[in-house]
Amino acid sequence: MTAPRTARALARETLTRDILDAARARLVADGPAALSLRAVARDVGMVSSAVYRYFPSRDALLTALLVECYDELGAAVEAAEAAVARDDLPGRWLAACRALRSWCVRRPGDFALLYGTPVPGYAAPQDTVEPATRVVRTLVRVVADSWADGEGPAPAPPSADDADALVAPAVAYVASRGLVGADAPAEAVVRTLVAWTTLFGTVSFELFGHLHRTVADYARWFDAVALRVGADAGVVPRGTDAALPPSGR
Repeated sequence: MTAPRTARALARETLTRDILDAARARLVADGPAALSLRAVARDVGMVSSAVYRYFPSRDALLTALLVECYDELGAAVEAAEAAVARDDLPGRWLAACRALRSWCVRRPGDFALLYGTPVPGYAAPQDTVEPATRVVRTLVRVVADSWADGEGPAPAPPSADDADALVAPAVAYVASRGLVGADAPAEAVVRTLVAWTTLFGTVSFELFGHLHRTVADYARWFDAVALRVGADAGVVPRGTDAALPPSGR
């Protein structure tokens, strides 16, 4: 049985939560590069020296924010994908993709921390890797189920003969997590990485204003991109869009 938490522990948890919430609000107002422990302390009514008892440096606060935001995004994508029938590969794929975009557009400050311009002088530590890869691991599972059923991605173009070597670290990583078998085609991982970077790139263009006057409907454009990269990965058959639910907002 877990021992009951003391009043002191509960107070520390509450203040830690207040600091993280204030810091996330600062991400929206000031951007990640301008995040300041002094400003966060002022927002929660603490002296800056007191905040250091919870987060010893700005980098420690940034790391905590990264882990929390990556985990929230990953959990949202995982839950959306898990809610779809296992044999509905296109539905699982689009549900995951739509959850990705939905979380990001509702939290532009958090998105800027995760996928915007790197914060000068800050290097994310190893303990951010696990939460940071939750989204791509979900996409890999859908693609892996596709090629396991005999579908899978189309053959690689002739100019991509060295792709296997390029993605060898990614293949080793997903294999070590049991997401794919030792005989998994590297091309499936290639297509998943292309989809991953394309999806987040599309969200980035939307949030940073690069799609203004370029596409008429951001949500429908994202769906179109998701379906195309899904088809490229072998998950979405051609013509699937007609049977899919309405676009998410």
